[in-house]
Amino acid sequence: MSYLSISTWSLHRLLGPLRWTEWDANSLAHTTRIQEQPEALTLLELPVEAARRGYKAIEVCHFHFPSKEAAYLAQLREAFSAAGISFDTLLLDYGDLTAVDVIRREADFNLIRSWIDIAAAAGAKQIRVIAGDAQPADEEAIRRSAEALSELADYASTQGVRVITENFRALTSTAESCLKIVEQAGAQVGLITDFGNFKLPSKYEEFAMTLPYSVSVHAKAQYDENGIPDETEFVSCLDTLKAADYKGAVVLIYDGPGDMWEGLERIRAIVQPYL
Repeated sequence: MSYLSISTWSLHRLLGPLRWTEWDANSLAHTTRIQEQPEALTLLELPVEAARRGYKAIEVCHFHFPSKEAAYLAQLREAFSAAGISFDTLLLDYGDLTAVDVIRREADFNLIRSWIDIAAAAGAKQIRVIAGDAQPADEEAIRRSAEALSELADYASTQGVRVITENFRALTSTAESCLKIVEQAGAQVGLITDFGNFKLPSKYEEFAMTLPYSVSVHAKAQYDENGIPDETEFVSCLDTLKAADYKGAVVLIYDGPGDMWEGLERIRAIVQPYL
C-alpha cells in the first residue's frame, strides 16, 4: 500500500539555515555556504509534528542537518523512533559521479560515502545519491555513474542503508537514461520518480517506465503565483501511479508562497484518495 510522506524541502522556510555543499575549484575542496532561513521548527522537533499531522515518513535534505556530530545524529534517530515515524530517505543534494575532473569526482565519491555513514547513524533507511550532471545520451557517463552507484550501494548495505537515485539533474532527465543506470548498477540501487522532473509531451510515458523501479515518488504539482496547484495536471500524474499499481512512499513537495503547511494540505487533499 502507498503511504504519505513529506520532504523537508517542503518546509525549508521553517527549518532554519540551509547548508549548501559546494566545490571550490581553487582549493580543490568542498566548502559550505550557509543560507539564512527562519527556524520556526527544529529538525529534532519535526518527526513528532509530522506524525501529529498524519504523515508516516519523512525525507530529510542533507542541507537541513545542523550538525553531523555523533551525539546529534543519535538524537535525531531517537526523535524519529519516539514519534513512531519512518526516516525513509536522506536526500543528498550534492555530488557529481560523472565529473570529468578526476579530483572532483573522487572527492565527491568520498563525500557521498561519508553521508552514507551519517544516514546510517541517523537511522535513515535510504540515501538518495545524484547520478550525475553529464548529458543523458553520454553512454560513458552512464557506465561511470552506474559503477559508482553500485560500489556505494555495496558499502551502504554493510550499514543497513540502501542507495537510491532519482530522475534529478541532467544525466537522469530521461526515463531511458534512468533505466540504463539502474539496470547497469544492479537491483541493489533503487529509484525515486519526481513528478516535476520529466517534461511533456512524454512525461506520463516516462513515469510508466520508471515507476516499476521506484521506491518513492515525489508528488510535485505545478503551482500558480498563489501556490494553487494545477489539479488537472496533478491528477494525471496520480492516475499514472494508479495505473502502474505503485506501492511505496508518496512524498508531498510544496515550494509555493505562503504558509508551507497550508500549501501541503492543498495537495494532500488531492493525493489522499490515491493512497
